[in-house]
Amino acid sequence: MRLFLLGFMGSGKTYTGKRLADRLNMPFIDLDDWIEKRQGRSISQLFSDYGEAAFRQMEKEALHSLIDYKRVVIACGGGTPCFFDNIIWMNQFGISIYLQASPELLYQRLISETSHRPLLKGKKETELLQFLSAKLEERVDFYNQASVVLNQDDPGPPADEALFLHLKDIIGH
Repeated sequence: MRLFLLGFMGSGKTYTGKRLADRLNMPFIDLDDWIEKRQGRSISQLFSDYGEAAFRQMEKEALHSLIDYKRVVIACGGGTPCFFDNIIWMNQFGISIYLQASPELLYQRLISETSHRPLLKGKKETELLQFLSAKLEERVDFYNQASVVLNQDDPGPPADEALFLHLKDIIGH
C-alpha cells in the first residue's frame, strides 16, 4: 500500500513518515529529496532557476514516477496535493493522510526555520503567523480531500502511533 503524507510545511510529514515507515517495515521517500537528487539542485534553486510552474510540473512527474513502489510511505511537499490532479491521483493509487496543524502550531515549529524555507525566506516574526494562516487557507480544500485527517493539535499519541493504530487493519499489520 502506498501512503501519502500531506500537510503544510512544519506539519511533521517527514518526521512522522520515517517513523511510520520503520514501524511498518516499508521504504520511506521524501518527495522533495527525491526531486532534488534527480534534478541536482535544491528546491529553492529549482524555484529560483525555473519558477514555480516548472517546479510543479517536475513535482507531478516525480510523484507519478513512484507508481512502481507498491508498499511505501511518501512525504509529499506542502503544495503537492494543490496542483494538477495530484490529490485525485494519490487517492486513486494509495491512502492520502493529511497531518492537520493549526497556524499557531505551524508558527511554533517554523519560527526558527525561516531562513532555509523558500516560502518563508525574509518573513519577519510578525508576518509569519499571518502568512501561514493565509497560505493554509488557500490549501485546506485540497488537504481535506485526503482519505485520513489526523489533527496534530489534539492531545494523544504521537502522529506515527495514531496513524499506525488507524491503518493497521487497512494494510494488514
